[in-house]
Amino acid sequence: MKKVSIVLTGLMFLVLASTSFLSADDKADIEKVIKSSYFNGAFNDLDTESMRKGFHPDFAIFSASGNKISRYPIDTWIKSIEKRKQAANFDPSSSKMDCKIASLDITGGSAAAKIELSKDGNMVYTDYLSLLKFDEGWKIAAKVYFAHPKND
Repeated sequence: MKKVSIVLTGLMFLVLASTSFLSADDKADIEKVIKSSYFNGAFNDLDTESMRKGFHPDFAIFSASGNKISRYPIDTWIKSIEKRKQAANFDPSSSKMDCKIASLDITGGSAAAKIELSKDGNMVYTDYLSLLKFDEGWKIAAKVYFAHPKND
């Protein structure tokens, strides 16, 4: 019985020690990065400077293409947004989305967020963001997504 008690105490210590570097502010910090860099950066405000702050430079969107993985790097995404904003016929309202963090799971210095993006009441994308905590804070590291069929 004494060995079981020692093992259980040791396991509790390991669990507490492994979560000790997770601050109470991590959830709020992650939500702030997602809202400023993703919701407002990539979509609603098209603020590419906010994107640069909240996305890791090695970030990419990954998607399936047959049996291959397609990779869309952050620099390419930012350049396409900047080019689109400079077009004579650019309509800023065309990028506006209703954005929601549907779930957020944090374990130590890694996190996964399920994001729902809709427009005019219709679901457009379900995105899954991976985030990592770096010395300077949380950054969005990768994205995979599902494009919902259009409701015409």
